[in-house]
Amino acid sequence: MAQLVPITIARGNGIGPEIMDATLKILKAAEAAIAPEEIEIGESVYSRGIKNGIEDSSWASLKKTKIFLKSPITTPQGGGFKSLNVTVRKTLGLFANIRPCVSYHPYVETNFPKMDLVIVRENEEDLYSGIEYRQTQQVAQSLKLISRPGSEKIVRYAFEYARANGRKKVTCMSKDNIMKIADGLFHKTFDEIGKEYPDIKQDHYIIDIGTARIAARPQDFDVIVTENLYGDIISDVAAEVTGSVGLAGSSNIGDDFAMFEAIHGSAPDIAGKNMANPSGLLLAAVMMLIHIGQGKTAAKIHNAWFKTIEDGVHTGDIFRAGTSTQKVGTQEFADAVIARLGQLPQKMAAVDYPDRASGAATLPALKTVPHQTKKLVGIDIFLDWTGEAEDLAPQIQKLSIAGLELSSISNRGMVMWPGTKPVTFSSDHWRLRFKGAEVTPSMLTAQLSKLNDHGFDTIKTENLYTFNGENGYTQGQGE
Repeated sequence: MAQLVPITIARGNGIGPEIMDATLKILKAAEAAIAPEEIEIGESVYSRGIKNGIEDSSWASLKKTKIFLKSPITTPQGGGFKSLNVTVRKTLGLFANIRPCVSYHPYVETNFPKMDLVIVRENEEDLYSGIEYRQTQQVAQSLKLISRPGSEKIVRYAFEYARANGRKKVTCMSKDNIMKIADGLFHKTFDEIGKEYPDIKQDHYIIDIGTARIAARPQDFDVIVTENLYGDIISDVAAEVTGSVGLAGSSNIGDDFAMFEAIHGSAPDIAGKNMANPSGLLLAAVMMLIHIGQGKTAAKIHNAWFKTIEDGVHTGDIFRAGTSTQKVGTQEFADAVIARLGQLPQKMAAVDYPDRASGAATLPALKTVPHQTKKLVGIDIFLDWTGEAEDLAPQIQKLSIAGLELSSISNRGMVMWPGTKPVTFSSDHWRLRFKGAEVTPSMLTAQLSKLNDHGFDTIKTENLYTFNGENGYTQGQGE
């Protein structure tokens, strides 16, 4: 008997316990060589006042097994509670989220029977860093953080994944026509790393038209690599286009750890009713088995699942009269898959996975990027202030210190002074941009202090730098 691989499991909330029971039942029947140990996460942990939904004692199991099979959880609404998924992904360094989106025509209704794409989503950065501030009565801020190392790791993983799995094309999606620095860095890194993979086709889409193309022509895509928020959105779009979000599983891969989960939520409205489709978690478990080197068992389960779907044994979410032959509940579906272990699908393509750990993120060291000359050229000082730019400008100009000049005043990214005032409204969140020829940190401190001393409510600053003479900041709209 093969040596058992320890894994950590969590039953989650809502339908989570039911689909985990069904999944574990199938894994046991297929003789998966695993030794599950259970931790408690989610709703009950949040209710004990633990803001991230996981207790310190649970980390010990995760750090020991390095493999996490997780059911969906319920995160309390409202402030103060952190997303458990984000916490786990960042704590364990799970930088890559892999979401296969496949059509199962004609057994699951879809307009795109040839759809078979994989979304590789960056998992640790972007707006999901969760750095937010309420700065004035009217304005809240979220910080979008994109790093060169984070972009390089996810882009390279996408190309390595494509190469290892016989995929022919990798598409990058970003919004660098608007976010020219942050998204521009992601796109630039894609172009640079892509040169090392001449055997793989490459292209780029702006995320809005890219999302529309996924919805309208998903068969045009193979592997898509993108940032965290965009990836979260388009993976749900793609899963829905396949015909059912409930069939989609995902893996979260890092250098040392991995987490596997369904992409759907906890669906508390059907919890305990034996209605939930366990397929998303089961297919995530198949990805887990491949990752830990039990490809033959993974193939056995996956082919049995194909045969079950092919035979028309369907849970209510995908049941269709005329196509389906039997409507079953959660546990009955699990029993149907177990009954077909060892069988192959007759119409859908059977799979054959090797017994090797192919899911691990084995990437080369990060590239050495030449150091750029960084020069301080100014400061943006943000105010909580109510009024009009033409009233604010002369007051601020009188308070500019020697060596710094007020170059612009903007509101919500739109330049309100100098020049013609835009028609759009102004909030109480203003940006004062000061620039100078030879700027020192002490000058910036002095300017900030002078504004504060004269009663202005300064709420935030951002230093302005150039890198090798190129601006490290964007111009305001209209500047």
